[in-house]
Amino acid sequence: MHGGIEHRSGVLFVCLGNICRSPMAEGVLREMAQAQGFACLVDSAGTASYHVGSPPDPRAIAVAGRHGIDISEQAARQIERDDFYRFAHIVALDRSNLEGVRARAPRDATARLSMLMDRVEGRAGENVADPYYGEAAAFEAAWEVITIGVEAWLAHLVNEAKGLKA
Repeated sequence: MHGGIEHRSGVLFVCLGNICRSPMAEGVLREMAQAQGFACLVDSAGTASYHVGSPPDPRAIAVAGRHGIDISEQAARQIERDDFYRFAHIVALDRSNLEGVRARAPRDATARLSMLMDRVEGRAGENVADPYYGEAAAFEAAWEVITIGVEAWLAHLVNEAKGLKA
């Protein structure tokens, strides 16, 4: 795939602090896309600045690692104005963060805003529960939901790159 496809199919995952859910989603999509040989710009950010520069939560790193994905090198950042033009899709992990993204979106933004589960049949609008205040099991549960959502998004992105409506 050439750079044009990569730009058009870029995805930014967004949660609150960018240390739990969105880094896991970024890691899953990066891994799945690479396994399929699909070039896709992937990143993650938070709506809040609490953890800017920090690595993902150790529990998120651990659950990703158990599934063969290393997210330890990611660093939290806050969503910025350029993201609304750089990515084709900005995908929030829950309704609250989708509203936070909408509130920041410039009037002429080109990114399409949606939620992770919107591409999963029968689960549109569903939140991915924030595991931050939970135990390791909450991170595993979030991972499972994120994986389902990302799989559906990857299928959509591949079809989008081929010029198909999905």
